[in-house]
Amino acid sequence: MRRLHIDLETFSGVPIADAGLYRYVESPDFEILLFSYAYDDGEVVCVDLAQGESIPMRVLIDLVNPNFVKVAHNASFEWRCLSKHLGRQLPANQWCCSMLHCLYAGYPASLDAAGAALGLPEDKRKLHTGKALIRYFCVPCKPTKSNGLRTRNRPSDDPARWELFKEYNRQDVATEMAIEEKLQRIPVPEQVRREWVTDLMINTRGVAVDMDFVRGAIDLGERVRNELTQEAIEISGLNNPNSVKQLADWLSMETGDDIQTVRKSDVESMLRGDNPDHVNRMLEIRQELGKTSTKKYDKIRDAVCDDGRVRGLLQFYGANRTGRWAGRLVQVQNLPRTYLKQIDPARRYVREHNLDALHVLYGSVPDTLSQLIRTAFVASQGNVLIDADFSAIEARVISWLAGEEWRLQVFRTHGKIYEASASQMFGVPLDKIVKGNPEYALRAKGKVAELALGYQGGANALIKMGALEMGIAEDDLPDIVSRWRESNSRIVKLWCSVERAAMTAIESGREQRVSIDAGGCLIFRRCAEKEHDALVVTLPSGRELFYTSPDITRNRWDKPSLSYLGMDQNTKKWKRIETYGGKLVENIVQAIARDCLSGAIEKLEAAGLAVVFHVHDEVVIDCPKDSASLDDVIALMTQPISWAPGLPLNADGWIGNYFKKD
Repeated sequence: MRRLHIDLETFSGVPIADAGLYRYVESPDFEILLFSYAYDDGEVVCVDLAQGESIPMRVLIDLVNPNFVKVAHNASFEWRCLSKHLGRQLPANQWCCSMLHCLYAGYPASLDAAGAALGLPEDKRKLHTGKALIRYFCVPCKPTKSNGLRTRNRPSDDPARWELFKEYNRQDVATEMAIEEKLQRIPVPEQVRREWVTDLMINTRGVAVDMDFVRGAIDLGERVRNELTQEAIEISGLNNPNSVKQLADWLSMETGDDIQTVRKSDVESMLRGDNPDHVNRMLEIRQELGKTSTKKYDKIRDAVCDDGRVRGLLQFYGANRTGRWAGRLVQVQNLPRTYLKQIDPARRYVREHNLDALHVLYGSVPDTLSQLIRTAFVASQGNVLIDADFSAIEARVISWLAGEEWRLQVFRTHGKIYEASASQMFGVPLDKIVKGNPEYALRAKGKVAELALGYQGGANALIKMGALEMGIAEDDLPDIVSRWRESNSRIVKLWCSVERAAMTAIESGREQRVSIDAGGCLIFRRCAEKEHDALVVTLPSGRELFYTSPDITRNRWDKPSLSYLGMDQNTKKWKRIETYGGKLVENIVQAIARDCLSGAIEKLEAAGLAVVFHVHDEVVIDCPKDSASLDDVIALMTQPISWAPGLPLNADGWIGNYFKKD
């Protein structure tokens, strides 16, 4: 199959970072400025569309020719821009994404960072002049006397800079081609590429939003914020009570304590103390102001397209290593839960901009608006939303991998893993751990243990998961860890087996296998080639996880420590990262859970059920009211998986007019 490599430079008056790709392209002033392309490993040609050149007819034909694979870095951008430019939706199944290729192979997403991590020579690397050139030609400029009050820069405004921009555009194609050459020994599996195409269609479909509700929420949020800020000024005399420094200094003076920060946890801790009433009110206002942010509502407003839908909410393979999706724009994977009992009246009052009714009936308006964010996403006219969520998917997968039979039996029957875990840990009959019995208090310990300890966590993991806030004494934490590990000895063994297999594969170069009792195995091997050195983990699905440049050194306790090169999530830098058995198991479990979800999405789409977005292990479908069937959706999601025999899947869900969290 021949390849057509493409890179574009574009202009739009809509900021893509704020509004997303689809709103950006929908802008009336959107245009493609430069179109660079190359066939296979041939010469890169730049077409200057901004100055009247045209895309060659041969290229136009090949853009829809199934014998040519169209390749771009972050190909969804080129695909969408060219579809708009040509006035037709190009066949998505003819495209490949070199950014996905980088992510699949364990490298950074950006063209620049990927080129550096792959060790491309300077003449094959992305030019560093790009950001300044993009700011000059691709976004509106501020009108000034010196630029003749123009609102955008065109090629004629700086011909020399324009020529440099064309070279930058050509070089991006050259870099993309060099990356593809480097990674040719690690092809993206066809199944993963098909999932990328499905994801592109889901993002293009988008989800409907209730814009009257969104506008009401933005208005109410701003009004409440102004009222609270004015009250804080009157209490404290500060000119900016939202300033952390000003507020911390004021609290220090009023309480006599040395207060440096006013984080959420700091404010909660101070409110539990003995403070004057006016100090407590300032702390309460600080809490309320922390909830009044309408940023997610603002994002919806900025990103919504002319037809009332928000598109581009998901990033395929956004979670490098496991291949899970990441959220974009509104960040649907990080929305507050909805605990309100009466949602419909609350939504109506927001749509009516009725601040008084919300305050009287629901108390905290900021908290109410925060809880209602999910409900901004609604079904299309005449449709309903079907929401279906895999139940405890990670707990099920790790139990299946480890062959922890008592846990598997729980998931094959009642599914009450928190109660069952407490029963195993403390030797209490399961039927005693019910509401009304003293033993029910043990459920909290079973729950936090299940949430925190599956990936080799200890007491600190329990604390991070909220054990202390649940009323569990810190002195009890080591005992909970010990009891959980004793009750889940096969999971503990799995941590050790995975770490040993990884280290042996790295040191010896020989393939290692960790068997799964129900059938299949995890395969560990070292791919040590000149162009690419990695620890490769083959999942039961056949998909592979890559850990670049693996090494084994001595850690601070003088024990063998496994590490690899990866993108640090905190610093966003390419660096050496330490790992261990439990963390590897976490990656593997989450990757398998991801494969279960992707398989379910493919089945749902094939059945004509339109997925509009998904969140972790939950899918949201927009379908006609008269044909909506939650049972059908759950049946498709929980069908036995050929590569995971015996994995006990279950799902639950609801049907409604708007998105929520039950």
